[in-house]
Amino acid sequence: MADIFDVIADGTRRDILQLLRERAASGEHGTSVSYIVSELGVSQPTVSKHLKVLREAELVSVREEGQHRYYSLSTAPLDEVDDWLVPFFDDGLAAADAAASSGLTDSAAAAADLVGRAAASTKHALDNMLRKIPGR
Repeated sequence: MADIFDVIADGTRRDILQLLRERAASGEHGTSVSYIVSELGVSQPTVSKHLKVLREAELVSVREEGQHRYYSLSTAPLDEVDDWLVPFFDDGLAAADAAASSGLTDSAAAAADLVGRAAASTKHALDNMLRKIPGR
């Protein structure tokens, strides 16, 4: 399987993922290749090439109905991206918290930083678990 970061590095693939996310949010249960082609204004062979890469990375699933293919977003592989990004946000939050709490002693600020990081990490882990529950 391709590295998830290589897969999402391509702008057209990100556009496809965004379109599928928006369609799913509006209640659609799959998006046809022809719809993707018309919305993005790229050729059908180009869309098909990118959908193949997204399928291989398990970022999309496909439902076949006759000669038509309907694609849906599968977000589970994006957990790896999420896991990689969270520490960067945690560091930013810690720096902001430290600046805001400059009136605290060094040990109190360190304790607050530790609690904040633990809370952010726990929230992230809980969010990931909840996303994996079927029917959510």
